[in-house]
Amino acid sequence: MAHETRVSKDNLSLGELFADLTQETTSLVREEVSLAKMELSEKVSRIGKEAGFLVAGGMIAYAGLLAIVAAIIVGLAAAGMALWASALLVGVILAAAGGFLAWHGLQSLKSANPAPTQTVQTLKEDVEWAKEQTR
Repeated sequence: MAHETRVSKDNLSLGELFADLTQETTSLVREEVSLAKMELSEKVSRIGKEAGFLVAGGMIAYAGLLAIVAAIIVGLAAAGMALWASALLVGVILAAAGGFLAWHGLQSLKSANPAPTQTVQTLKEDVEWAKEQTR
């Protein structure tokens, strides 16, 4: 049976107490930095995905605009209803789909909170812990 003997904090010298506190604080800061990196990485990844929706929506809306323009040109040139009416219908559908994707991307970006909220909370807890250690 392994038995660990540990000196209580009451028996440690002031220098040993400060060395222990410094070591624990350094370890804690490293862990907090690691947590912040991980949290920010996750948020940046999510924002990148939502930006992809925004770009895709913009591209589809642009294709819709081109189809609407083509429909107007064909309609004026041919004066026949069937050709330009078809192109106009496709253009409106593409523009609506692109508008929806762009709207979805913007709504998702607005709701994204890039601040590392978990890290901020644990830092507050760490400050309280450090205060307790110095009492």
